[in-house]
Amino acid sequence: MEIFNLHGDEWDATEEHEGFGFRETGVGTRIAAELIGGSLYEVASGKKLWPYHLHHANEEWMVVLSGAPTLRTPEGERELMAGDVACFLRGASGAHQVINRTDEPVRVLMLSTLLNPEVLEYPDSGKIAAKDAKGNGVFRTRLGEPVEYWDGEA
Repeated sequence: MEIFNLHGDEWDATEEHEGFGFRETGVGTRIAAELIGGSLYEVASGKKLWPYHLHHANEEWMVVLSGAPTLRTPEGERELMAGDVACFLRGASGAHQVINRTDEPVRVLMLSTLLNPEVLEYPDSGKIAAKDAKGNGVFRTRLGEPVEYWDGEA
């Protein structure tokens, strides 16, 4: 059995991009999980964790480990504190984004079902993405003009 400490300082990746900034560790991978995914994130002061998005196949949970992140959902924004747990259901009602408006880093654990294929939407930018049955990206594009099922078929 593998053990990982959520209060340690082992990171797999760092992301910095115009208003977004965080460190990430694949906890699920480190403990050899098969059915539930988990990622530990430390969000830098004044930064966001991922764009505002929603999942169509997977439910996610967020556990606040330290700090006071602002959670953005379709219901608005709400400041959270260590110990708070939030659930992001599949579909539009589960849209979410984590923002750190404090002077200290924020640490959160994101847990997720691992269902594929998956469709993700990014409401702020009008993007949509799809993953195949193995979790590999199929495409990322902007929503466009609707077409009929038989459109373009011979």
